[in-house]
Amino acid sequence: MQFRQQALAKLQSPEELDLPVRFARPQGWLVLSVTVVAMAAASVWALTGSVSSTVGAPAVLTHGQGSYVLQSPVAGQVTAVVAKEGERLPAGSPVLKVRTERGDTVVRSLDAGRITALAATVGQIISTGADVAAVEKVSREKAPLYATVYVPAGDAAGIPAHAPVDLTVQSVPSQEYGVLRGEVKSVDRSAQSAQQIAAFLGDSRLAEQFTGKGRPVAVTVELKKSSGTESGYAWSSADGPPFALTSMTLATGSIRLADRRPVDWLLP
Repeated sequence: MQFRQQALAKLQSPEELDLPVRFARPQGWLVLSVTVVAMAAASVWALTGSVSSTVGAPAVLTHGQGSYVLQSPVAGQVTAVVAKEGERLPAGSPVLKVRTERGDTVVRSLDAGRITALAATVGQIISTGADVAAVEKVSREKAPLYATVYVPAGDAAGIPAHAPVDLTVQSVPSQEYGVLRGEVKSVDRSAQSAQQIAAFLGDSRLAEQFTGKGRPVAVTVELKKSSGTESGYAWSSADGPPFALTSMTLATGSIRLADRRPVDWLLP
């Protein structure tokens, strides 16, 4: 009862009615101000700022026209292998000889190119349609290299024209020589099957590897040239590796996607 009487007495006393009421301490106003400024800055950045992102995917260095698999038109025993791996041949050049029941048959290249692999050996018995060689379609000795990056289909739509690309080449130590520079030349409109990739690369094993997680989209990357490097191409380091690059070398490509506003990530 004593506390109740004191409370009633205090309510009836007008002696403190003229004193100002303190709603918040100065420290509280400071925290509130900082919070409002931070939220305003975040809103402006979300509407006007941009966020860059990249997509990484397996790649292979090739010449622009790709490769093809040479198949034997006849069945029989291989009596001679005329061509050598790495040799450039004009169209219609002899690659190997096969002895059949009707006599010897010469298996010839279909298009001009460089022999990248020979699958037949002397004495081997082969059937009609057997793969005997892989031929890269390169018309001249110093034809430029390109990189083909096999990007997941869901990421291909966000790749802009001339987007910068960094390529980590498997045969080049990146910690010492850096990455190979390039830019997007073209993006295929449709995803490719393992058969399509094998027909372009002349390698069914790589085709299965590149389609292991679904059908990808092929992105052609033009390599930036440099007269100051041994390879003839631009690297993130000054000199790059002290040797030339060869086709059918595997790499990993990192492609910069189109910049997006942060608010776009929140909108459906």
